[in-house]
Amino acid sequence: MRAAHGPARTGYPRIMPSLLDRLDAAQRRVPPVAYLVAVFRKAGEDQAGYLATLLSYYAFLAIFPLLLVLATVLGILLSHDPGAQQWVLHSALTDFPVIGTQLHANIHSLDRTGVGLSVGLIGTALGARGLSTAAQATFNTIWGIPYARRPSWIRRQAHGLALLGVIALDVLVNGALSSVSGIGDGHALWLEWLGAAGSTLVNAALFTLGFRLATAREVPTRSFVRAASATAVVWQSLLSLGSYLVDHELKNSEDLYGVFGVVLGLLAWLHIQSRVTVLLLEADCVRVRRLWPRTLDGPNLVPADIVAFTSYAQMQERRRGVARISVDYEPAATSQVNAGTRPSTPAKSVPAAKVPKAMPGSPSSREAQKASATQDGA
Repeated sequence: MRAAHGPARTGYPRIMPSLLDRLDAAQRRVPPVAYLVAVFRKAGEDQAGYLATLLSYYAFLAIFPLLLVLATVLGILLSHDPGAQQWVLHSALTDFPVIGTQLHANIHSLDRTGVGLSVGLIGTALGARGLSTAAQATFNTIWGIPYARRPSWIRRQAHGLALLGVIALDVLVNGALSSVSGIGDGHALWLEWLGAAGSTLVNAALFTLGFRLATAREVPTRSFVRAASATAVVWQSLLSLGSYLVDHELKNSEDLYGVFGVVLGLLAWLHIQSRVTVLLLEADCVRVRRLWPRTLDGPNLVPADIVAFTSYAQMQERRRGVARISVDYEPAATSQVNAGTRPSTPAKSVPAAKVPKAMPGSPSSREAQKASATQDGA
């Protein structure tokens, strides 16, 4: 009995790696499971939760400035028709169910005098610019674009302004379609479905344009069309769900939320949208770049692991043509690829970069010789 208990105790720590290896091999043999594991693994490695939180935070900061600019521009263009002003503003706020009433009550136009208007518009534009900056950083991080190959500062600012314009256009067009079709207002069911379908198509087109502006040029547009279309479907689904809750569950308590309701409701709404968008974009990146199947853990790597880890390291390149990052892997880590895996695009492992030695006669060589002679004399 003692002999039986001895090996069991010493062998127990080796049971868990064996079980993990079996689970790892099993998940890589089932393509749908392997794909989902790879998506969530890449999302964790990219810190997708942090990126989505950053995106929703800046989206929250941008909402009020954008609505403030919208109210001001409407006040100038439609100064002789207050009814049209209110209709357009109300239509734009239908994208924010439950809290739309509070937003409408608290959004007022800026001072329409020249100096006040100019200062106000510049300030709100700078405040809303954070959203475009966060979106570009998030999308380029997901696609693993090295810093050296990302758009220049001037190009980023231009793309940011264009992205803000796309967001404003999306809010206006979807609000107008929702108002015309009467979504959530008890209109005919076919008219509501028609309006929802039209809004989804418009969202898909505008989201694709927004993704294009927020992503480096080296990523083809076809690579994220699926993510943009799926994001549009989810956006419209959440909008319809929010409208349903307003009409059937929160109809009499909608105005009781006050300031805290506006803040918490808007943050929660934007955070859900951001998390879904980031996760769908991760799924498209894994599909396009064949980053699956992935291993769960352990000392061995499969080709998709090598591709992912290499891109994470090379993303830190800061200057094009000046500094290049190469990655070296231990031979034991890449010597085994378990059977039953789906083939991925293999990555070429390159040796780690070495610091070049100083050439004879170079300044660094002369300084080294001088330092050595001084040390010998001492």
